[in-house]
This record gives sequence, C-alpha cells and structure tokens, in this order.
Amino acid sequence: MKSTTTYPGDPFPLGSKYDGKGVNFAIFAENATGIDLCLFDEVSNAKETVRIPLEERAYHIWHVYVPGLKPGQLYGYRVHGPYEPENGHRFNPNKLLIDPYTKALAGTVEWDNSLFSYKIGEDDLSFNEEDSAPFLPKSVVVDSSFDWEDDVAPKVPYNKTVIYETHVKGFTQLHPDIPEEIRGSYAALGHPVTIKYLKDLGITSVELMPIHAFVKDSHLVEKGLTNYWGYNTIAFFAPDAGYSSSGVQGEQVTEFKTMVKELHKAGIEVILDVVYNHTAEGNEMGPTLSFKGIDNAAYYRLHDGRYYMDYTGTGNTLNVMQPNVLRLIMDSLRYWILEMHVDGFRFDLASTLARGLHEIDKLNSFFDVIYQDPIISQVKLIAEPWDVGEGGYQVGKFPPGWAEWNGMYRDCVRDYWRGADSKLGEFAQRFLGSPDLYQEGYRSPTASINFITAHDGFTLNDLVSYNDKHNEANGEDNKDGESHNRSWNCGVEGPTEDAEIIALRAQQKRNLITTLFLSQGVAMLVAGDEMGRTQQGNNNAYCQDNEISWVNWEAADQELLEFTRKVIRFSKSHPVFCRRGWFKGQPIKGTGVEDIAWFLPEGTEMSDEDWQNGFAKSLGIFMSGHALRSVSATGKRIVDDNFYVLFNAHYESIDYKIPPEKWGTTWIKVLDTSTALVDEEGEKFQPDDTITVAARSVVVLKNPLSTHK
Repeated sequence: MKSTTTYPGDPFPLGSKYDGKGVNFAIFAENATGIDLCLFDEVSNAKETVRIPLEERAYHIWHVYVPGLKPGQLYGYRVHGPYEPENGHRFNPNKLLIDPYTKALAGTVEWDNSLFSYKIGEDDLSFNEEDSAPFLPKSVVVDSSFDWEDDVAPKVPYNKTVIYETHVKGFTQLHPDIPEEIRGSYAALGHPVTIKYLKDLGITSVELMPIHAFVKDSHLVEKGLTNYWGYNTIAFFAPDAGYSSSGVQGEQVTEFKTMVKELHKAGIEVILDVVYNHTAEGNEMGPTLSFKGIDNAAYYRLHDGRYYMDYTGTGNTLNVMQPNVLRLIMDSLRYWILEMHVDGFRFDLASTLARGLHEIDKLNSFFDVIYQDPIISQVKLIAEPWDVGEGGYQVGKFPPGWAEWNGMYRDCVRDYWRGADSKLGEFAQRFLGSPDLYQEGYRSPTASINFITAHDGFTLNDLVSYNDKHNEANGEDNKDGESHNRSWNCGVEGPTEDAEIIALRAQQKRNLITTLFLSQGVAMLVAGDEMGRTQQGNNNAYCQDNEISWVNWEAADQELLEFTRKVIRFSKSHPVFCRRGWFKGQPIKGTGVEDIAWFLPEGTEMSDEDWQNGFAKSLGIFMSGHALRSVSATGKRIVDDNFYVLFNAHYESIDYKIPPEKWGTTWIKVLDTSTALVDEEGEKFQPDDTITVAARSVVVLKNPLSTHK
C-alpha cells in the first residue's frame, strides 16, 4: 500500500474540498476512537491504494489535508470504535463507508453479505469481518468550479406558480425528439425540446422526484425490480449518477448544474423532492453503508439502544434533535441553493422532521433554524405534512413561510367529481385555497399546494378508469398501494371501446384539470397527466423503471394536452384565479356587490342550510375582479374581469339563471368542459338569462372589465 504526505488540515468545511493544490477531508464522528481515510484508483477495486489514519480532531470532527490529490479522486472511510449494538454503537472498520458530505458517488451498491456489520443468518449482535469495499460506491472529490454565466433565479411568485412533478428519467426516456444517448438524464431534462414543451404547457417550476444519490433495495433487486422513485437516500449532497449521461466521477455534478442553468434561462424553477427523514440503511438488520458505521448513536433515533424508531415506514429515522444531524441537513440545503442553484424543496414526510421526542412540534429546532437562515428561508419550502407515526397527519399545521401538499384538497375534489356524498361547504373551502386550514395561521391561499394526483397513486387517466388498484407487476400480490383511491371507472374497469364511457372519462379529466387550475392556491400537475398517461391501474409504481412509469409521448392524448395548455394560460392570465390574499365575502365599497358570492341554480344566493346538503352537486360562484385588494410591483392597482363559475357534478344537466344586473351586465361563456371549449370570445348571455350546464361539467362565464360600472 502506498504512503503519502499529509498535513493536519481543517475541520471545516465537512466533506472533501479541493483547493487547487490538494484536498482537505473532514468528517464528524463523536463516538469513534479512530478513522482511516481510504483512497482508491478504481471504483471496483477491492483494496484501497492508500490508507491514511486521521490524527487531528476538533469539535468531534476528524480531519486531514492531502496535497497533490485532484478532482475525480475516489475515497471512503473506515471508522473504529466499540461494536456494542445494545448501546447504540455499530462501529466496524471492515466496512468501507460513504462520506455523508460527498458531492458525488461513483458506482452503485452491489448487494453482498459483506455490506452488513453482523453475520447474515445470525442476529445483529454478531460481528462480520468481511471487507465491504468491493461492493460499495466510492465517494468522489469534486471540482466545484462552473461557469454559471449570468444565471439568475426566476423567483416566480407563489400565486403565479405552476408546479410540474416529474421524474428525471421517466419524463424523457421515451421522447423521440431527444438524442437517444442522453434520454433519461439531467441533460435530457435541460434539452431545448423539453424546455419548449414545459414553456408551451405553462409550467413555471419543475419538482424533481428524489435526485439525491439513493440505493436500490436488495429485496427489489432480487425480484428483478428496482427503486425507481428514489426515496432511499444515502448521500444528501450528491446528484444520483444514474441520471448522468456524461460520467460518474464528478461529471454528474456539472451535468446537473447545466440542466439548472438551461431551465433558469427559460424562467423555469427547479424544486427538489428531498428525503431527510431517513436513510437507505434500514433498521438493525439493514446494511452498514455510511451513517450507521460512522456514528450510529449520533445520527439515528434509537430506543433501548439497539433498535430504531421508525416514523417513516423504512426502518429508521434521522435524529434531527441532534446538532450534527441538523447541521448536516442545513448544510445540504444551503449547498443545493448556493452551489447547485436550485429554487426550493419539497420535504418528504416532513412531519418526521418536526417531531420532538414523540409528538409533532412545529416550533422545534428544525423549523427555528430554517426560519432564521438567510439563505434557506428565502426559497420555496413545501412540506408533505404527514408521516406514518401517531399524530403524523399535520395538514394545515406548518409554520408561516411553508407551503403544504394539501391532501384534503385532493380527497375532496376527487369525491366531488366521482359523485360521493360530501358537503358543498368543504368543496368551496378547497376551491378558495382552504382558508379553514391556513387563514388563522397568518398564511395566504398559496400555502396550499393543490393536487389531484401525485407520483404516489393513480395517474389522472387511471383515476377515471379504475375503481381498484392493479399492482400485480410489483410482486406483492396486489397488497401494496392505497386501496381507497376515491376513483371512479365511469362504468367499466380499465380500457374500453365503449364510446360513451370514453367520452365521459375525457370530460371527467377536463373537470379535474379545470378545478385544479381555477382553485386558489398553487396547482401541481403530475408529468403526463396532461396527455392521458396511464400506469395500467398500478397506483404504487415505485419499483417500475419501465414503460409502466415512463411517459409515452407517442401515445399522448393531444386533445387533452391542448385543453390543459389553454386552461393554464387562461387561469394565469386572470388575477382573480391566482389571488395573493383571501376573499373577504364583503361588499365592494359603494356597490353592494361582494368580492365573492355563491348562487343556486335559480339565481339566488345560497343560504346556510344549502351548504349542509350532502346531496347537492352543483353551485355557482361569482368572483369579482374589482375587489382583488392587490397592487402590482410598481404599486398599480390590479383589477380583472368578473367571473361566474358553475360546477355541476350531478349526472343530469342543470339550468342556471344568470344573476341580476347588479352582478354584471354582459356575460360571455369562456370555458365549458362538456365541449372542451376554452375561448374568451364565446356565446353571450344577459342577466336573468338561462344557461344549461351539462351533466358532470364546469362552465365559466366572464363579465368583461370594459362593461363594469
């Protein structure tokens, strides 16, 4: 084994840092008794070429400087200490370990018994002396320099934001106009063809499913499947090399940065779905890949010393109450903002991060630190406001400054359009941005991330085509995935040639898309829903890296795509549908007309009793463009047309009487989901006229600003 010259180095920054002359290495391990830095020439090498004991230690951080090393250098750590699982310590220097702060990983986990600190076939108190180095990806020293040119963050206001949840690979893997050699990569997502599609659709922000380096679970690999979604992180600073078309020894970092730069040039934000609640190391029977071997007791939430608290359903939970873990997460977030130029984060199972000893505490250290951080607090912060632990459903309870995936919006809107008994009052709350959840907390309607579908569950097409999940391809006897989907197949399970059912399904998709984009709050669309993507009824395609999950561009429903484009363009061109503040329900000064009012088919305003009718499926909503109570960035008062939105989820058509003249003198039909109409110069109506709203449809009437008194 080679010897090499070393210097003491510095404890900060953590990770590996190239300065043009050499590399500084620093790693936190409070309970370790010794650490070796191991250097490798090749990813597949069984043995390191150099092993360097770290002799300097400050603040529980071990560090060394190695002159002469360059970017692309492969490395890992071996950490010494007690192997006492019953006391929370699982040190085993036979296991090579990934640097928690590595900026890139080369290679993948190749499942082998040596990756486990205990002997397979025995309990976790046994000790495994096999060397895991040949089977573990190597950390990579990265050159952080990059020409960002004049890159500027788009900083799209929340009320103008349209989020597009997508998978880096699945979105581009089958795109015929993207060069084959880059399909499924960061480069493909930043390709001009992709960007043009997103711009034409009206997308302002792409939310990427996890791209932090992750591990493909052993039980899936054994079945010929994989972890496609990526919710199994092992390195919080490293873009996953599986989405790189240019290389794995630092090239993936450059490719990711280039993608961000190109999206930013088009005014499109990049939001990352991040998984800081757990790691890929599982419970006491899981592998030793990084944190578990570096300092198990300092990184994970344990009980009875030996066992892991599991609020995530994955086997472990990171201990955010520990300063070193909190620093890891904050350093990771700042890195992705400052070095990778991302624009925000969606936090997977965010309730886990909010937990104190057991309970949810929205004022715990995690939120305090983010709130006072001048970098992190200024980007988009979106919570998935639940976890699998007791009391984990926390929709509406996150602090100001956070937006939330609104699961109550999803459930209510699905129920409304499938015809389930539900109160009109709740539907109205969801349509208005869920003031019952967010208004009292000094938050705005944009705290609500509205969605009908997400990566987890049915696609929009499948939501109106299947009553039941069909997850047989997952190899779990169709027992996985949500069984209560609030879906309706319109009369036939799955594909059909019945023209009436096909037409009804198409109309239902238009209803759901229209509701989503006319609602107050922030709309999130799942990639492919706008073109009728199907997963053949699979509502849990987490392990399907194939045509089940990939967007099939050649099978795109062009009519639905064009309708979606028009609805997005329509909604974002009218401030009434993307307000920054709440409706007040109060008369506009001097007119006696409210900023919002609710009508029955007879043209009369709804009473308190009408709201409680669980069988009522229709309502009319007047929305005033004169009462926005908002100004532009230059202080100019914002005004808009008035709108009358008619929802009819009933199975029969309903005649609606246009409200009296004080609400508007001339009305134009600008949207009708029964005919796929989106045209601001449509049929005209006068006060007290009658308009027929077709069964299961939405109609929008516009009272032009030019006619306002």
